[in-house]
Amino acid sequence: MLNIFKYEFKMYQKSILLWMISIVGLLFAMMAFYPSFGNDSEILEKMLKNYPEELLKAFGMSGGIPLSSVLGYFVFTFVLVQLCLAIQAANYGFSILSVEEREFTADYLMSKPVSRVRIINAKFLAALLALTITNIVTWIGSFGCIEIFREGKEYDATKLIILLATILLFQLVFLTVGMAISVVLRRIRSVLTFSISLAFGTYILNSVRAIVGGETLGYLSPFYHFDPAYILKNGNLDISMVLISIVFIIVSVSVTYVFYLKRDIYSL
Repeated sequence: MLNIFKYEFKMYQKSILLWMISIVGLLFAMMAFYPSFGNDSEILEKMLKNYPEELLKAFGMSGGIPLSSVLGYFVFTFVLVQLCLAIQAANYGFSILSVEEREFTADYLMSKPVSRVRIINAKFLAALLALTITNIVTWIGSFGCIEIFREGKEYDATKLIILLATILLFQLVFLTVGMAISVVLRRIRSVLTFSISLAFGTYILNSVRAIVGGETLGYLSPFYHFDPAYILKNGNLDISMVLISIVFIIVSVSVTYVFYLKRDIYSL
């Protein structure tokens, strides 16, 4: 099991580096515009009033926090970071068990004296460690970029900590759902297509929910479960939405183990 874990994590190293650079670069690029926004707050607020309320809700800019404030601007920035985190986690989820069939190495892996349960455990822990590293870098990048570009403006660090603390659970939803789908489907031919579809699909669901109102569509979207605007405005989580995410994770993990243990492995 340890050898599988080491091998899997080694395979993630280049991906981890790429995602870390991408997320920190995104944070830096977005927050670099904040000084100009913050200095022209009155002009900015008047400009936003000309945009449809539905459009502002779709992009998370209508949560009751002024966009000219540090955390108000960070809401818009963090939504884009969430998209990156979702794609990365979903990508690992879809590939974690399907890669052996896609690369025709399943026969070799299954010939080893290791049970399928241990294979899943090792692969899952390797992916979880990779996501945790990205998570830590996102924390550092978020606080670092805010400190660099806030220009002395105050913000509530406690609310920011609460928001960043949701990242791991957010990642786990996409990781486990991706795993579950990959074992239910016969074969995943394009991991990137599935991961982008899952991430953007749930993001669009939340955007549509914000436009039409209500919570029904939001139940299906982790972007609503961990809505940055809600968290940074209220300083707490919507516990009912968090519980839905936990249910998603539990169900997805259960489906993964049940289906993978009974699955006919396609190989050469």
